[in-house]
Amino acid sequence: MSENSQFSFGAATGVGSLPGGDAREAAKTVTGSFEDFPFLPELPARGPGADMIGRTAGMLVELYARVEPSGWRLGDRPGRDTKRAWSWLVEDLDALEEFTQGYEGPLKVQAVGPWTLATALELRNGEAVLSDPGACRDLAGSLTEGLRQHLAEIRRRVPGAHPVLQLDEPSITAVLRGQVRSASGYRTHRAVDRQLVEATLRDVAGVQDGGPVVVHSCAPDVPFALLRRAGAAAVSFDFSLLTERDDDAIGEAVEGGTRLFIGVVPSTDGPLSDPAGSVMGVRTLWRRLGLSPGLLAETVTVTPPCGLAGASPAYARQALAHCVQAARSLADNPE
Repeated sequence: MSENSQFSFGAATGVGSLPGGDAREAAKTVTGSFEDFPFLPELPARGPGADMIGRTAGMLVELYARVEPSGWRLGDRPGRDTKRAWSWLVEDLDALEEFTQGYEGPLKVQAVGPWTLATALELRNGEAVLSDPGACRDLAGSLTEGLRQHLAEIRRRVPGAHPVLQLDEPSITAVLRGQVRSASGYRTHRAVDRQLVEATLRDVAGVQDGGPVVVHSCAPDVPFALLRRAGAAAVSFDFSLLTERDDDAIGEAVEGGTRLFIGVVPSTDGPLSDPAGSVMGVRTLWRRLGLSPGLLAETVTVTPPCGLAGASPAYARQALAHCVQAARSLADNPE
């Protein structure tokens, strides 16, 4: 079993982002939907600094970023974009604190992981941080310190919470394969050594000091084994992108005590099947792998595959409720 296997995760939660710009409404929706596993919502519709890259850039210690036409770029001092990111994070934390009075249990917070952040932030010359190994090291160190402060703030505001840190790493497979395009678009950055990717991720995950870390990627070919070795207690992914090539990695993860955050409830507006239908594929996978049905409820957390920023507010609420119902279906009828 993994060192985090004794930690209690909830049966369902969200990925991170929600539509709209009202922090109190978002916190109320999340805490009302997930009584045993809420998360700190992100509201990117508010603009730069509320998006996942801008929010995480605002958490960095002694590194600052501003918005350029090409995206977020590192600079010398905090400008209005950084200050806006700080302001919105405080607003979101205030709202979460208000709606989690007396709450005890797992509480998920999200930040962009070091490798996806290195592909999304630019150096002063306009190239991605990924192009410079020293800059990647500095970025990971700054992120680790920023997350340490963020998690301490969560514990201060919600004393009964057991923080779960989710690192969003949708670009990690592209980093490993040398598929991240340069600023010109004419070439790609060199693949980063797998051991370096793993070691950096392990260092950042270490900020949890034994507490659980989830790594989320909604891209194909999630490197399950690497993420587990880097200290992930759980891996969050888009279930529809799994292929039979992933079977062995999934089986090893389950047997090793890794939690699976399985994204099965669509992230954008559309008709939802009945809750049992949403998790039918999960049961099929379990049978194919020869895993015990009794492991389902203690191994799987049901989520959407990605954030819900692109959904309508009404659908987002419906999708979160559907995650809870689908998880209940798995627990009640694992066969």
